[in-house]
Amino acid sequence: MIWRQANYDFLTDLPNRHMFQDRLEQELRKARRHKSMLALLFVDLDRFKDVNDTLGHTSGDQLLINAAERISGCLRESDTVARMGGDEFTVILPDIGSSADAEKVGSHIITALAEPYVINDQTLYLSASIGITFYPEDSTEADQLLRNADQAMYAAKHAGRNCLRYFTKSLHDSAQNRLTLINDMRGAIGKQQFELHFQPIVDLVTGRIVKAEALIRWHHPDRGLISPADFIPLAEETGLIVDIGDWAFREAATWTKRWNDRFDNDLQISVNTSPIQFQSDAFNVPAWLAYLQTLGLDQKYLSIEITEGLLMNAGEAVTDKLLGFRDAGVQVAIDDFGVGYSALSYLKRFDIDYLKIDQSFIRNLGTAENDLVLSEAIVVMAHKLGLKVIAEGVETEVHRRLLLDIGCDYGQGYLFSRPLPPRRSKAFLANRALPGGQEARKPTGKTTGE
Repeated sequence: MIWRQANYDFLTDLPNRHMFQDRLEQELRKARRHKSMLALLFVDLDRFKDVNDTLGHTSGDQLLINAAERISGCLRESDTVARMGGDEFTVILPDIGSSADAEKVGSHIITALAEPYVINDQTLYLSASIGITFYPEDSTEADQLLRNADQAMYAAKHAGRNCLRYFTKSLHDSAQNRLTLINDMRGAIGKQQFELHFQPIVDLVTGRIVKAEALIRWHHPDRGLISPADFIPLAEETGLIVDIGDWAFREAATWTKRWNDRFDNDLQISVNTSPIQFQSDAFNVPAWLAYLQTLGLDQKYLSIEITEGLLMNAGEAVTDKLLGFRDAGVQVAIDDFGVGYSALSYLKRFDIDYLKIDQSFIRNLGTAENDLVLSEAIVVMAHKLGLKVIAEGVETEVHRRLLLDIGCDYGQGYLFSRPLPPRRSKAFLANRALPGGQEARKPTGKTTGE
């Protein structure tokens, strides 16, 4: 009885992690002896947490039991399925003829798990993501095979879920790169490797700079400049985004105070925020506001940019933080408007000040009529609601002219300036005009990037 409790999962009666490790080592020894092929599958149920959160753990447990039975029903007697914990399962397929055999089993599992479940008179639907790795092609070591299968499973998640993916060397290299970046990022703030660049936002009628957006850059000592697209998702995944976001806000506030004191030009700087920040208990809005008071900087000189998705999923904690900014007089802009969920009913509820039309609409303004029509519709709607509109990704005079024609208020993009470090930003922020007194710079041919 004690042995069984130590080696089998109490809920599904499948081998547990300890027993799985033992079985895998046994099967690998057999495979070495017989020079045979073995496949390891890592199965993760998609969005299982939603079931627990919505229907409770009792329904979640029953779903796990049913899923375990369905996976077992897809296997041979010589195969092993184990529950690793939570909604994760592993499958050992010894003595297979080819990779196609493992793929057939994986596909069968995905199909079986996708059939509807009836639990407590409710019909539920579930899918799974599966990663597959092979002995001896991918590795000869048990621990490495498990890591391989896990990485392949995450590749299936990123591919849209409800599918399977093989482990490849590129996945291994990507995982190693990811781990190194995360470790390096933990010390990047203390080592002063982050820097803010500032991109002006221009009044399309007058050509004057009215705002600027603060954009973070990471100067890695070995890799050089790392794109935010490469490290921000990792920062969000690990929770480091809260500390990085705190640093960015304080740095932006410091520069804003310095420039407004020196040039007396009422310049407003906008700071990007992540939904992960707002959902984190560690995100301290009063501390941000207190820092502005410490600097002696009026809140009107700082604005924050959020995403549409944040408003669609705004629970009480998120709402309180947003309203905390609004009550303090910090303006709010919705970034990349039009490409996510259209949170139209939330625009007035949260007293939004600006909509930023995503650059994907602006890029083809001169050639794609639908993009122009959609952009004009956003401008008209925003103005009727009392909001100002900023167009991102303005790269050509054609863009600027068409945006003026539809009544867009402001523009941001390489036509005016690329994001610049503080030492190069102060030249045009001093007099709120672009270098040389020109209304626009010639486009560089590059896309606007954060």
